[in-house]
Amino acid sequence: MEDTVSKPQPAKGATSHPPQPIHPKGLYKAFAASLTGTALEWYDFAVYSAAAAVVFPIVFFPASDPLTGTILAFSTYAVGYVSRPVGGIIFGRLGDRIGRKKVLVITLMIIGVATVLIGVLPSYGSIGVAAPIILVLLRFAQGVGVGGEWGGAVLLSSEYGDPRRRGFWASAAQVGPPAGNLLANGALAVLTLALTEEQFLSFGWRLAFLVSALLVGFGLWIRLKLEDTPIFKAIEAHGEQPQAPIREVFSQELRPLIAAILCRVGPDVLYALFTVFTLTYGIQALGYERNQVLTAVLIGSAFQLFLIPFAGAVSDRFNRRAVYGVGAVVGAVWTFVFFGILGGDNQPMLIIGIVLGLAAHSFMYGPQAAFIVEQFSPRLRSTGSSLAYTFAGVIGGAIAPLLFTVLLAQFNSWVPVAIYVGVAAAVTVLGLALGRDNNTVEDQDYRLLMESSPREGSGAGVGGAR
Repeated sequence: MEDTVSKPQPAKGATSHPPQPIHPKGLYKAFAASLTGTALEWYDFAVYSAAAAVVFPIVFFPASDPLTGTILAFSTYAVGYVSRPVGGIIFGRLGDRIGRKKVLVITLMIIGVATVLIGVLPSYGSIGVAAPIILVLLRFAQGVGVGGEWGGAVLLSSEYGDPRRRGFWASAAQVGPPAGNLLANGALAVLTLALTEEQFLSFGWRLAFLVSALLVGFGLWIRLKLEDTPIFKAIEAHGEQPQAPIREVFSQELRPLIAAILCRVGPDVLYALFTVFTLTYGIQALGYERNQVLTAVLIGSAFQLFLIPFAGAVSDRFNRRAVYGVGAVVGAVWTFVFFGILGGDNQPMLIIGIVLGLAAHSFMYGPQAAFIVEQFSPRLRSTGSSLAYTFAGVIGGAIAPLLFTVLLAQFNSWVPVAIYVGVAAAVTVLGLALGRDNNTVEDQDYRLLMESSPREGSGAGVGGAR
């Protein structure tokens, strides 16, 4: 359906030259708020992911068959993804209605509280079946928070920055997952080294969850000191907030939504393979020690801290879709190579394999935030981006670790797992083909509206309701 709203025009008296850049101090604060807050939330999420692979099958899902316990633990991992659309629907809409900053404060608090409660949750041996039930509910709350977080965090940094460098600035939120994964696996690795097996399973893993309270407090302090984005302030000043953003996205921007959803599937599946499934596969199938696999994931995540913003910057210089697509193809091919060269008791090869796998992921994940944001008009960006992020998580990252485990058990071979990754990469390439390239004019028009400072509420030259 054609968009019935005319492109926003500068108010009377405004010039047509590009808008003045945001003051560097505000831009850097937005970048830091997006990166640190998302990293802290993904620390919480990644602690759970790691614990689901190595702790929860014993503490919350005891069974005579280790495979059964692992499948049940990964099922609760999936709950965190399935609940994301709830957060995306609720907070994505609010991000377009009340602003990006307010939403980001709420989502950070939700995940922080849920993670601390997991840290003090009694085990199955103490309260029986109530333990895994409560665990699932808290995992659901984590997913709701993450689902509402991503869209706002991406917009916070990208709408402060130059739209011509959106790939780099939007990558701030993308650094959050590897940074959080680095912190989470690092904490678990330190605890594993410092404690005996019995101590770690008894109370050690809980410390990693409880530390979240301090980290979330730090994240809140940063976000509360930041103003909302110039783009949203311009939309708000001219009364351009959508009244029914979800309905408008589905009725007017359905193709961009489909493109944004599909492009995320490959990166989610590849990330789940190299950061979650490798923990189980390396320990149970290949005989590695827990510390060996955690160390490999730790090193791979450390490289991503630099590779993700680098890939985002590369996508600003070249076609973003092409950079993204190359990452998808390389990731699919490398998965076959990774399993082919991997063997027991060869940690250097394990480290190299995971580092290169996450490098391929970086060249999808770095440009991803900018690509998704660019699919939607500014006044629907929070809703559209959040819906795309959360819906894709359900069909991508949510079921990936579970399907990896089932496929390996069913066929006793890594080949079906690698084929699954290849199919996910093909879905991503299809999404990229359906999407559009960057359009900086949209942001510049809203920036000009903000700089022209029209009389509040006048709505001069800014289209009517959709």
